[in-house]
Amino acid sequence: MTGASRGELERNIGFLEAMTLGGGTMIGAGIFILPGIAAEGAGPASALSFVIAGGVAFLAALSLSELATGMPIAGGSYHYVNRALGGLFGSIVGWGMWSGLMFASAFYMIGFGQYLVAPIPFLDGRLFVVGLGLVGLALIVGINYYGTEESSQLQNVMIGAETLVVLAYVAVGLFFIEPANLEPFAPFGPGGIIATTGVVFVSFLGFEIIATVAGEVKDPGRNIPLTMLLSVALVTVLYALVMLVTTGVIPFTELRDSLVPVSDVAVVFMGSAGVVAIVAAAAIAAISSSNSSVLAAARVNFAMGRDALMSDRLNVTHDRFGTPHRAIVATGAVTALLIGAGLQIQAIVALLAEVASFSFLVSYSLVHVALVVFRRADPDEYDPSFRIPDLLYPAVPVVGILLTVLVISQMAPVIILLGLGLVALGAGWYVVYARDHAIDTGLFGDAFPRPLFGGSPTDPSNVYRVVVPVANPDTQRDLIGLAAASARAHVDDGTPELVAVNVLQVAGESPQQNVAAERLEHQHDLLEAAREIAAEMDVSLRTRAVTGERVDETIVDVLAEERPDQALLGWRGTPPEDGALFSPHIDAVVAEAPCELSIVTFHDEAVGSPVALAGPGPHSPVAARRAVDFATVEGTTPTLLNVQRPGDDEGDAVARGEAVIADVADRAGLDPELYDVEVVVDEDLEAAILDTVNHYETVCVGLSEQSETSRLMFGTIAERISQEATSNVGIVRRSYDGAASSERTVQRATVGRGT
Repeated sequence: MTGASRGELERNIGFLEAMTLGGGTMIGAGIFILPGIAAEGAGPASALSFVIAGGVAFLAALSLSELATGMPIAGGSYHYVNRALGGLFGSIVGWGMWSGLMFASAFYMIGFGQYLVAPIPFLDGRLFVVGLGLVGLALIVGINYYGTEESSQLQNVMIGAETLVVLAYVAVGLFFIEPANLEPFAPFGPGGIIATTGVVFVSFLGFEIIATVAGEVKDPGRNIPLTMLLSVALVTVLYALVMLVTTGVIPFTELRDSLVPVSDVAVVFMGSAGVVAIVAAAAIAAISSSNSSVLAAARVNFAMGRDALMSDRLNVTHDRFGTPHRAIVATGAVTALLIGAGLQIQAIVALLAEVASFSFLVSYSLVHVALVVFRRADPDEYDPSFRIPDLLYPAVPVVGILLTVLVISQMAPVIILLGLGLVALGAGWYVVYARDHAIDTGLFGDAFPRPLFGGSPTDPSNVYRVVVPVANPDTQRDLIGLAAASARAHVDDGTPELVAVNVLQVAGESPQQNVAAERLEHQHDLLEAAREIAAEMDVSLRTRAVTGERVDETIVDVLAEERPDQALLGWRGTPPEDGALFSPHIDAVVAEAPCELSIVTFHDEAVGSPVALAGPGPHSPVAARRAVDFATVEGTTPTLLNVQRPGDDEGDAVARGEAVIADVADRAGLDPELYDVEVVVDEDLEAAILDTVNHYETVCVGLSEQSETSRLMFGTIAERISQEATSNVGIVRRSYDGAASSERTVQRATVGRGT
């Protein structure tokens, strides 16, 4: 793809950059735009509204810190909810976050224009406000397109400047507080405080932005929880102090109609020079807040494209800049339309900024649920370096959910209706588009089995499970097709279930490599093929994407956990020169796998009518069953083949062969009508086998336990079939009760020459 690569982001955001990304949005929104609105709703007690909002945010930051260090990839709350609860809730949260961040960004940029226009009379007018907002947005989109490192460096400069001004405002303003202005402290009672909490919660979106760009944070195990929790704690204290100064210097009744409340207060004790500094800081704050919001919104869009909840054209990073450039452009375009709407409906844009609070409160409540689901389901890919202490779990997610519900319940009805509209948009999008594309079914069923809700559990003994590791896109469709056929062929033995496993081998996580994103890209490719095959074969499908330093050990661990009835592995068909039977990885799986095992090499696109070599070996009955299973792919009848040397009477040789086939079929539990019989009489057994199997598209042969000396002297029929036959080849091994007998098989294994 020209100028683009599939979804992998560079890790170039350090501790300072993450702190400024988190603090930038919070300082900008909370301090310069909302004090007048907050004072109108709760009076001087609006300081408590910010403290409560900070507490809700801190609990969410705790849950997000664990989730983000367990899966440090782009997407934030959207990704964790989508992975834990499935595509429906993922779509709801994704659309809510994306739209909420864009609405907030548009609101900030209109505020940016207002702060610049207000002191200059000849610039008065909405056209100038919107025009300046669009210019600022264009600058932000360009910087984000070029790279997050450049975006973060700009953020550092802006946050440093505005923070100095805010600290000066608080430090000087504390000496000008009139105690009388703080009475009554809570004129609208507890209800007003809680309702105002919902209004100002939009100020606390910054810590979520750290999680949203987790795929680009250096040393995520340390920097993500530290910056998220620290930014929330510090900014909460700063909010409370700013509100005490603001409502203590000027009575709150005089602030309710102010569009620039901090400037109105600053003129009292900082003079005209202080006002200029406040205006400059407010403009910088609006830019930094919008920059953070665009940065995060594009990552949500990018992640939804990655998970097929939006077009996968959004799941692309620029080859040169390493940024999700298409998602950034899409986010900027929609945000520009919202800024343009400010020409006529400024109040609506401000209202939607409050709806952003609703969207994120809903998201955080689902994040708490997602944490509980991940803790209980404990999937392979979830290995957080930060965990909520046992003393605080599950209190943190439970209290977090209750507080978010309480705050939402006290919001204005119009805000709740608009917020529910965004929820409906996400749900509707899932039904209309994403349901047929979504790749995550969620972990809720694994976390909470049916008995918890009064249902009947699925008895594992009533499931016939086939595990198929896949990695090669050229053969995975055929391999999954055989696995699905095998599962469906055993419907009388239990409900068929297919488990497709993708293993990503890693030597250790590099700071510059987003391993988790690469793992999900592999899982996406795996699921696209697996779901199609499973749907065609009407087989229940589950997928597992795992990482490990050794592929063989990882596969064996999965088999031990899944306890399948059989497993299918792909093999290139050529034995290595290092003395391994198949390959070092496959040999180890053959030695340790506790279930029936088939090693498959593909030479032909069609499965056709399979043939199984029926001989006296212990694995021949399983090979015969596999041939019957594979025949269901195209609805054919398999053949059981036996080759005999001629005796004095050729009829006796045929009878001996038929007897061997009947014995193998009996041990395999096959009725005679399920297969055809072919007996070949020839002096050269191997030549006859090779000649005969070439008339079939697929051949199944049992793993033998002959001596290694025989293998070295004469080779094995499996090796010759794999190298010389034009058929697909399946080498089949029966299940073992323990690893010792299986290890003995690998040490002695060849494929039976006397079949």
